[in-house]
Amino acid sequence: MTHDQGRGATRRLAIGGLIGAGLAAPSIARGQLANRPITLVVGFPPGGQTDFAARILQPGLSAALGQTVVIENRGGAGGNLGTDAVLRARPDGTTLLAGNANPLTINPHTFAGMTIDPLKLTPVGMMLQSALVLGLHPSVPARTPQEFAAWVRAQPKGADYGSGSAGSLTHVAMELLRNRLGNPPLEHVPYRGSGPALQDFIAGRFSAMFDGASVMAPFIRAGQIRGLMGTGAARIPAFPDMPTSAEMGLADFTFTAWIGLFGPPGLAPDIVERLNQGLNTALRDATVRERITSQGDEPGGGTAQELGAQMTRDHARWGEVVKANNIRSDG
Repeated sequence: MTHDQGRGATRRLAIGGLIGAGLAAPSIARGQLANRPITLVVGFPPGGQTDFAARILQPGLSAALGQTVVIENRGGAGGNLGTDAVLRARPDGTTLLAGNANPLTINPHTFAGMTIDPLKLTPVGMMLQSALVLGLHPSVPARTPQEFAAWVRAQPKGADYGSGSAGSLTHVAMELLRNRLGNPPLEHVPYRGSGPALQDFIAGRFSAMFDGASVMAPFIRAGQIRGLMGTGAARIPAFPDMPTSAEMGLADFTFTAWIGLFGPPGLAPDIVERLNQGLNTALRDATVRERITSQGDEPGGGTAQELGAQMTRDHARWGEVVKANNIRSDG
């Protein structure tokens, strides 16, 4: 959820607001899901985890809803451009967002001058989620977060940690951990994507990093990174021997990197219900579930209300971390 960040001028467009065709669209009858193709907006380029979630669920959604689902990648501004497009869309159920926790719950706190409000989106349902893994370079002898903090303090100049970008979930998660461990001298080294960060991590250029279980999985299996703990409520199925943060003695340190399905503001409840049923039907397919779990992720599902509650909790949690540590996005 951290490896597809937008840059440059697109960022300025997103935070300044766009003029969308949806602003002038006529109102429609409440509850009417228009009989035309559904556009599923992904706020990142192809190839990332959000794009994967959209594409793995696309066929099942199309079949369950009886309508063609077309994926539209709108990368830019750390996911803000895609969010903005759906915020401005006509609320008829034919423009949806595959949105992850980063642009929806962290960007509002880290992008200076951001004018869009992701909390105005209409939640539909969880697509998938992934515990974050705290990875250590194998040269670091610590076996618990507390031992890692003690090791950092014992280094003459402290230690460094990496992330996919400044203001990403992997960044704020490590700052929250640093705070919980008494603020050992850990310095942040931001990268432009998880790929470059992981290359330097494996090469030993920094000591620790958070990332999604599906991102870390191949490197943990190869012995290039040691997975210390997962942040989910339960152990990660792909790594049953890896303890959770709660098992490591960290209270209130349970969270995931998630991807949810959202609609524009004002989406009628019966349209939300129909879309939610379609999503849950797609997620019950055994092949879809196997493809998600084989990546180290967990299939989503559940109600629109559950997704909305998750989004609200994370928005508040990460807002506090951002403010306490003066975090700003480089998107």
